[in-house]
Amino acid sequence: MLTLNHIRYEINSVPILKDINLHIKRGEIHAILGQNGTGKTTLGSILMGLGGYAPITGKILLNGKDITNLSITERAQRGITLGWQRPVSFEGVTVENYMQLSARKSQIDYKDALEKVGLDPNRYLYRTLDNKLSGGERKRIELAAILAMNPKIAILDEPDSGIDVISLERIANVIRQIHKAGSTVILITHREEIANIASRASSLCAGIILKTGEPGDIISFYRNHCKECDHVNVVRKEELDELR
Repeated sequence: MLTLNHIRYEINSVPILKDINLHIKRGEIHAILGQNGTGKTTLGSILMGLGGYAPITGKILLNGKDITNLSITERAQRGITLGWQRPVSFEGVTVENYMQLSARKSQIDYKDALEKVGLDPNRYLYRTLDNKLSGGERKRIELAAILAMNPKIAILDEPDSGIDVISLERIANVIRQIHKAGSTVILITHREEIANIASRASSLCAGIILKTGEPGDIISFYRNHCKECDHVNVVRKEELDELR
């Protein structure tokens, strides 16, 4: 469904993504697992087409068609959406209005979407987005909006950001709900617990995809090679030899 061929991206001549090759299958939950600072969020921004994040080389294909140079609006029209690492920052609008801005369909059950993320619609649907909301509440409102949007591809950047441990399983269930509704989900995370939700996973470091496979295998690889790594973004030759 979504293919990245030899994607390279630099900031001030410093390579952030060196040679990304990745294939996301239709209908799967695919986790991109890596430490902070390895380029995961940059990859999500490039997939969404955010301003300033055009790859220097390489192509992004959606259903075989080149979307590398399409704008964020054009990608959204094709059903791609991005859930930000930082929760929604809209101020002064109601939760209902925010969800209406996000939704692609005219008839949306906003109350049902809020209930699925564990928020009482009677308390939250008509309240205003302001600084009285916690980070976890804002994150769940954003995920509810993505549920309402029903995208073809949902890119979720650190979906557990701002969420306490108790709420982690609830967020995992919301991700499953987004997938169950028909979306292909790309999970960008450094958390093994989140990657474990996926049907496939990839390990990202040093601007390349090191390994792709079953989540359990990738989590084990991440735990043994990346999680306690003292040379982030520097893949040693012996490690590359081991992967070949």
